[in-house]
Amino acid sequence: MMFNWLSLVTGLFYIVLGIVIIVYKFFFTLLEPAVAYPLGAVVILYGVFRIWRAVSRIKNTGDHE
Repeated sequence: MMFNWLSLVTGLFYIVLGIVIIVYKFFFTLLEPAVAYPLGAVVILYGVFRIWRAVSRIKNTGDHE
């Protein structure tokens, strides 16, 4: 159960990281806009996926109890 909540927090972290990459165009080095925007979008999508997966697991564990 704790893994699911940690997954939620991690998903939020990835979303914030993706926004930071897009706004500041920085990810361990300065990035060109042509690289920063797609990379930021992929990181945000991964964060949304992590949150979606955690929420679905939390709902499924609630049904079995």
